[in-house]
Amino acid sequence: MEETLEKTVQKAWNNKAIGNVKKSPLKYLGFAILLALSLMAVFAPYIAPHDPKQTGIPYQAPSAEHLLGTNDLGQDVFSEVIYASRVSLVVGFLAGAISIIIGVLVGVFAGYFRGWVEELLMGTTDVFLLIPGLPLMIILAAYLNPSMWNIIIVVGLLWWCSTARLVHSRVLQVREMPFIESTRALGYSDLYIIFKHVLVNTKDIIYAKFSLAVASAMLSEASLSFLGLGDPLNISWGEMIHFAFSRGGFANDMWWWYLPPGIMICISVLCFIMLTMEGKKDSRLLELI
Repeated sequence: MEETLEKTVQKAWNNKAIGNVKKSPLKYLGFAILLALSLMAVFAPYIAPHDPKQTGIPYQAPSAEHLLGTNDLGQDVFSEVIYASRVSLVVGFLAGAISIIIGVLVGVFAGYFRGWVEELLMGTTDVFLLIPGLPLMIILAAYLNPSMWNIIIVVGLLWWCSTARLVHSRVLQVREMPFIESTRALGYSDLYIIFKHVLVNTKDIIYAKFSLAVASAMLSEASLSFLGLGDPLNISWGEMIHFAFSRGGFANDMWWWYLPPGIMICISVLCFIMLTMEGKKDSRLLELI
């Protein structure tokens, strides 16, 4: 009897998992690819065939020894692509996390407390929205010392506005729901209601915006690195494209130098966008993004 019950439960779980995958195949495909990229970044020393800092014969075409050839210093491009995934993914995740935390806090407190708090916070958001993001990032990144952490801070502090406005709109809806009024009538504090009820009913939007924020952060980092404002000691995919552009890779049509990091950036950003795709049942979420 117990064995039959266990098989029934296992079958139900398998059917549910298969059903979820069929409902949102692109979402799970994006998650699988991002998981593979993350594992590649973690185990880079074991996957890369060469030390990315080891020099050799420059400008070699792809071969069995160097799958993607070598750059102007004779460094293996394939190994560089693998190691550069660490910096690009870390910058994307951390900068996206910073922007999401700021945007969620601003949106939640502005939407829940209303009044002067809403006017102050959303007024500040509107001011940041009026400032051109990319030019300001270029100015700040050029003024600060070239560092991976400076790029994370700059990108994170300038990409929170859209999240704040979206969360603010959602919180305005949630705070008027009957169960929030009942919880408030029972004497629970505002912070308890915010963290236990309001955020819980806003989490789907937060998850979707986090995926988009990481994708935007990776593109911003690639843009800054391509302009030569990245950290030369921590090479990323964008930094590789910058070196290929400034050291003759584009002029000599060395596609194996500049094309692979560009493709990796596109794949990563596309996978994060795929994470926000839901089935027909949750298509209302896409209308809010």
